[in-house]
Amino acid sequence: MRRFHTPTLLLLLLLLIGCCIATSPVFGGGGGYLHLQRAVPLSHRVEMETIRARDRVRHARFLQGVVGGVVRFQVQGTSDPFSLGLYTTKVKIGSPPKEFNVQIDTGSDILWVNCNTCSNCPQTSGLGIELNFFDTVGSSTAALVPCSHPICTYGGQGPGAQCSPQVNQCSYTFQYEDGSGTSGTYVSDELYFDMILGQSAPDGVNSSATVIFGCSTSQSGDLTKTDRAVDGIFGFGPGALSVVSQLSSRGITPKVFSHCLKGDANGGGILVLGEILEPSIVYSPLVPSQPHYNLNLESIAVNGQLLSINPAVFATSDNRGTIVDCGTTLAYLVQEAYDPLVNAVNTAVSQIATPFISKGSQCYLVITSIDDNFPPVSLNFAGGASMDLKPAQYLVHNGFQDGAAMWCIGFQKVQEGVTILGDLVLKDKIIVYDLARQRIGWTNYDCSMSVNVSVTTSKDEYINARAKQTSVSSSKIGILSKLLPCSDGTEQFSCVLQLSLLDRPLVYSVGCNQLLVMQGTSLA
Repeated sequence: MRRFHTPTLLLLLLLLIGCCIATSPVFGGGGGYLHLQRAVPLSHRVEMETIRARDRVRHARFLQGVVGGVVRFQVQGTSDPFSLGLYTTKVKIGSPPKEFNVQIDTGSDILWVNCNTCSNCPQTSGLGIELNFFDTVGSSTAALVPCSHPICTYGGQGPGAQCSPQVNQCSYTFQYEDGSGTSGTYVSDELYFDMILGQSAPDGVNSSATVIFGCSTSQSGDLTKTDRAVDGIFGFGPGALSVVSQLSSRGITPKVFSHCLKGDANGGGILVLGEILEPSIVYSPLVPSQPHYNLNLESIAVNGQLLSINPAVFATSDNRGTIVDCGTTLAYLVQEAYDPLVNAVNTAVSQIATPFISKGSQCYLVITSIDDNFPPVSLNFAGGASMDLKPAQYLVHNGFQDGAAMWCIGFQKVQEGVTILGDLVLKDKIIVYDLARQRIGWTNYDCSMSVNVSVTTSKDEYINARAKQTSVSSSKIGILSKLLPCSDGTEQFSCVLQLSLLDRPLVYSVGCNQLLVMQGTSLA
């Protein structure tokens, strides 16, 4: 390990400052930020059954199985299930860049957008957004993926991939159990990020990376409906073709991403390609060789008392298991676990609330605080990691009746199949998807507070940037990025970067609506 003395350190700091003043990144890599928006206004309320129907469409896709720098996505929206909100972000693709509104989805892998040759894609959207279409001919950097590409020749590399030898194009078809589907061709082109390089470039410096994505030429079923139509889907799944995997495999971003979703009425939060650091985070290993983020759920406790549930009902198999998915609004439990959970909650609140069934959900009329009267619930996972749920993380407020607040169990019962942990239980928590170490971590957290994000330039290696550093490796630099709430009270965030070299911090502040992105490079 090479040691740096004071003259060398001063020169290095000057070089780093010069890099940040330059009009293009000098470091070995980069990243960027994208704004997430709620696709439906928060005032738009819908029935619980509509929420369940939307989640069922997502779950059908699950069962089909076809589906250096810090990159921060600004999150808008709320965990209120009655707003029917879809988390979206804007991405720019092609040359010249064209902007697309795409749904964020951790339950699928592929980024795909509508092609201009699509025969039945929606032309308008009830979400109040202008729909755009990708033109492979209109982009000077676009290239159709040929049949010889690994995603067509190697099984499992490209979901739904197939070859069209007459035109030498790698195409795909996703058919979902609900009858909807999409098909198109795989394309490679430039995906753009806005780079923030210190105070000298507060509005961002454009950078890009070549990625493979889908260009949809045909859709069916719910995907043809205009009420919540978007330009495509941005998959954050663990597969090789997800943008996360593509960028991390080249050292552009870390092989880990994290989110913290605010559960209050204002909503919001943050999603970063990087590892959020918090001492209280506990981790559970991912189930290997699964297409989704599967964990081994072992038991459930209510008020500290383990429920009588056969662990086999949670075991991962072809049609069972436990999936973590922030794109699902509610949470779903197999019947063998749902019934004991509801019975235990009913017993705990029998003196202060009368349970009743409303439209298939277990509900309660409450005139006092749920935090004071409803029991905590713990989901216990392999590795000794417990996910502790406060009442607001398993109950859903469903209006008022007879002067009392109506709260309903947010877990939905499924007769058989997969247990899915959606936004209901993931809100107000830091969730870390560590693909490098094949684990998921979490801790309860106030998502309006600042968070620390640690990255390193070396692939699959991470430095705890909080640790005191007495020397710097010749191949990597630790980065601590602090994301702070804006002073105007919005759900956006400002950023502070602290780059520690020999205990001497180099600090940059970046204003609201911006992301600070830096990545180290070889100092040899």
